[in-house]
Amino acid sequence: MLPIRTAPPIRMSRPVLAAVALVASLTACTAQAADGGSSGSGSGAAKDASPVKVTVVDRAAGKPVSVTATGGTLTEVKVVDGEGGILKGRTGASGTSWASDRKAAPGTSYTVEVTSRTSDGKQSTSQSSFATPEAEKVNKVTLAPGKNTMVGIGHPLSIVFDLPVTRKADVEKQLKVTTSNDTEGSWGWVKDYSGRDRADWRPRDYWKPGTKVTLEADLDGTDSGGGWFVRDYRTGFTVGASQIVKVDLDAHRLSVVRDGRTVRTIPVSGGTPGGDKRSWRGTAVLMAKEGTINMNSETVGLGDAYNKDVDYSMRLTWSGMYAHAAPWNAPYFGKANKSSGCIGMSDENAASFYASVNVGDPFEIKGRETKGVVAEGNGYGAWNVSWEQWKTKSALR
Repeated sequence: MLPIRTAPPIRMSRPVLAAVALVASLTACTAQAADGGSSGSGSGAAKDASPVKVTVVDRAAGKPVSVTATGGTLTEVKVVDGEGGILKGRTGASGTSWASDRKAAPGTSYTVEVTSRTSDGKQSTSQSSFATPEAEKVNKVTLAPGKNTMVGIGHPLSIVFDLPVTRKADVEKQLKVTTSNDTEGSWGWVKDYSGRDRADWRPRDYWKPGTKVTLEADLDGTDSGGGWFVRDYRTGFTVGASQIVKVDLDAHRLSVVRDGRTVRTIPVSGGTPGGDKRSWRGTAVLMAKEGTINMNSETVGLGDAYNKDVDYSMRLTWSGMYAHAAPWNAPYFGKANKSSGCIGMSDENAASFYASVNVGDPFEIKGRETKGVVAEGNGYGAWNVSWEQWKTKSALR
């Protein structure tokens, strides 16, 4: 049966900034000389009595902060934002230039303190400040799996973006995935079932049990093309036991394979052949265990076929394919496919199966009479694409 789509699992957001145009113009800069006197405004050059001329070159959101010195070398550069955060960077080999590792963020004020030295050893300190305009549009993300969770071996690391991402390469460069066992994997860009842009990091093969995965998304100050990011994101999860659910719609049975051994077989009834009530085939990933939910066929274009509460509901796709209890189909379990697209089973089997499966467990579904293969963005369908094809979906391929 096909229900109304529920909300995404985890949402991380930040209040939207005031809507003002993000342009390269900046507020006036002020430079403070080493003796404490004011020494200029608006130019980005920090003036003092030293013959070394220090200039803050790039002072715009989306660019690293750059500092240059003429007539001497840079001894130390310190860039601090309005909340006390330090923008770290490095000095070039010549000692006359410095660039921050991170980009300047929109809607942020910065103080730049520079210590420089002339060739005869004279040292001086100068200070300047600048601010970047606030972003007109702010992009946010939804992350899955949730932080500090344990998931099955098929769950990808998935990021859904609120606003369009037209500068995918710029965004992907800021996404760092670390695993405890150097798992080989790749980002791939897909269109989420909601129509939004989405990036998934999928291993070459199913995760190894026990793998620890972390994401560092250093997005603050990055322009997605559809909006700016104004914060960084962090998440991490652990992979649980190896468990695969194999569904044979032609044989009308479901098998649970744990650590390579079949531990259980359940008679089921899949989607009715010959129309819109057919099931999907391919590999779907258990997205959520939703318990008892209301399923109304009118919400998915099936007329007034049903409107009822359904127990032990396990979501497999955003389009509404579930595994769940379906006692009204009892005569067909193990014999025929007579559901409205879902994988139904008895109350007793559904209860114990629901307790044993984990979010992230892959469901490998096969059968002749289906609607087709689960798409990458309809839930987590990345496993239906070969590894070579998946890698081409990276913006950095």
